[in-house]
Amino acid sequence: MTLVQSNPEIVRVLTENKVIAVVGFHHDSAKPAFYVPEYMYRQGYSIIPVNPSLAARGESYFGQKAVATLAEIATPVDIVDVFRRSDRVPDHLEDILAMHPLPKVVWLQLGIRNDAVARELTARGIDVVQDRCLLADHRALL
Repeated sequence: MTLVQSNPEIVRVLTENKVIAVVGFHHDSAKPAFYVPEYMYRQGYSIIPVNPSLAARGESYFGQKAVATLAEIATPVDIVDVFRRSDRVPDHLEDILAMHPLPKVVWLQLGIRNDAVARELTARGIDVVQDRCLLADHRALL
């Protein structure tokens, strides 16, 4: 698979994939890690919040219980959307690769880039988007 960079490729990702697991989901509605997934939910996407603290408290958002890890998600995930600093992205590689089935896409939000992790993921057949905002791209392209 490839690094997804062109607008037509982004449109394909956004139209063909409807289940999004959000790593680093935040409960504060003023933070991008909340309002970006909320926007996508309002556009008809299924959102699975991934945050160990929220999972420990048994919290749910958008009709889905928060989970501590990606590997514990029972349903197939199309996109893993990452809201973690670039230097923290490698911490999630093992968790992403433990998913069954593997996600089709890993999306690193605006300002987040890790080329080494991107190479690992694409080598496993996972498309990767880096340093782009899911909400902005959805609004601009669809």
